[in-house]
Amino acid sequence: MKHFISFIIMCVTAMCVAAMPNAACFNVIPRPQSVTPLDGKAYNLTGKTTIYCDNELAPEAGMLHDFIKQETGMDLKVKVGKKGNGIFLAVNKAIDNPEGYRLKVGSKGITICGASPAGVFYGIQTLRKALPQGIAKSIEVPAVDIHDSPRFAYRGAHIDVSRHFFNVNEVKTYIDMLALHNINRMHMHLSDDQGWRIEIKSRPRLTEVGAWRNQTVIKFDSGYDGKPHGGFFTQEQAREIVAYAAARHITVIPEIDLPGHMLAALAAYPELGCTGGPYEVWEHWGISCDVLCAGNPEVLKFIKDVLGEIADIFPSKYIHIGGDECPKDEWEECPKCQAKMDELGFIETEDRPREEQMQAYIMQQAEAFLASKGRKVIGWDEILEGGLGPDVTIHSWRGMEGAIEAIKQGHDAILSPTSHFYFDYYQSKDTDNEPFAIGGYIPVKKVYSFNPMPEGVTPEQAKHIIGVQANVWSEFIPTFSHLQYMALPRMAALAEVQWCQQEARNYSEFLERLPQLAALYRTNGYNYAKHVVK
Repeated sequence: MKHFISFIIMCVTAMCVAAMPNAACFNVIPRPQSVTPLDGKAYNLTGKTTIYCDNELAPEAGMLHDFIKQETGMDLKVKVGKKGNGIFLAVNKAIDNPEGYRLKVGSKGITICGASPAGVFYGIQTLRKALPQGIAKSIEVPAVDIHDSPRFAYRGAHIDVSRHFFNVNEVKTYIDMLALHNINRMHMHLSDDQGWRIEIKSRPRLTEVGAWRNQTVIKFDSGYDGKPHGGFFTQEQAREIVAYAAARHITVIPEIDLPGHMLAALAAYPELGCTGGPYEVWEHWGISCDVLCAGNPEVLKFIKDVLGEIADIFPSKYIHIGGDECPKDEWEECPKCQAKMDELGFIETEDRPREEQMQAYIMQQAEAFLASKGRKVIGWDEILEGGLGPDVTIHSWRGMEGAIEAIKQGHDAILSPTSHFYFDYYQSKDTDNEPFAIGGYIPVKKVYSFNPMPEGVTPEQAKHIIGVQANVWSEFIPTFSHLQYMALPRMAALAEVQWCQQEARNYSEFLERLPQLAALYRTNGYNYAKHVVK
């Protein structure tokens, strides 16, 4: 199989090398499963070409038109509900994978069939990425037959709008970046100690107070910048983002991190804390000891009020409720928390302190509430410390141990180990010439090297690994241009880990294809790191 794949890669590479500058090349990222060169003439794509499609694919046809116009200058016609020679888009239910597609090029045209509109969209992305960048009157598209589908159904990327706020247009651009890389989940970290970023109408002070901090620490502890920082999304803006993502077959998964990382909420509603405050939206980084008071009955009402509105705004199957890095110091001293643990009958054991049982109780209450609304919960791997409902998905960030434990218990797992997928880490060891980062070192090669199947897991357990995600925490990423730089081109390596089978991946060959994708970065004005590609 490896030799066969290498042979196909050489064939496609030879086609690209032999092609004229105005010829398409299917050496794209992520690399399709099967690319078979065909005998026969190439298709001549010109401004007179027409895009035909079934009625349900009118949005996808419109986006293909826009991609081609932006990247080549050709203004193709679109005819909905008609068939003809040119580019034809169709749904073909016979394709097995729901996101699979087939792209076939002959002398009379290009056909893209998908098992669903999402599959068609990924075929469109492959065609788009194959086209040369720059104004052209005609482009030769080589005769080829491509069969493709993704390895994982969950292909995620994360954006932290809490530590530093990014506006609607910036988030939309980030969504476009994800779509270019065949990523289909955007995890939005909407709340933290440093800012609350989503309007909750039943709790207006969350954005009136919690969305703003007076200043921000410089780097780790080099004083403060003296500049107020803040912002939030109205519910209408959040729905606008959800719709924009959905049109690109991306699901937005919101995160409200609880019961820790809640200082911005406590600044707005100090009665929800163990001490009653006063609290301020945090101006520096780290883990605050101020968390929601586990013994206050109003806290569970607050959680349900917030999650209820979140579920109304975001139609995603999953809601992320965090659960990470929650200090228990205040619970140990708080009479209300201790009384509540007594009431619930929690008994201290060597393996399970009462405070851990208390956090598990809070998370279970949140899970049950969301289940009543037909939603499922994702939580960081710390929530394994308590009892879990059967439908909880573990988001493993502290290495692979959490994921392995989760799948052994029969839970689904998403993989985001800090060792490979924290894109707020440096990409180069020459940190003096890099934008400031939180630390660490994850070059493109390290991202690409990740094997998402741990050794020793059974085939049944392996089914519970539903996908891979990269996280971009924004403590030291104050601008959107900086965010793009940290994500690109590492996102390209992530895309192949998510999309391609393990045996089909080869880093040296990946680097040969990367310049073609980087040309698209430049066309779209994306800022990217140039350590491995210019």
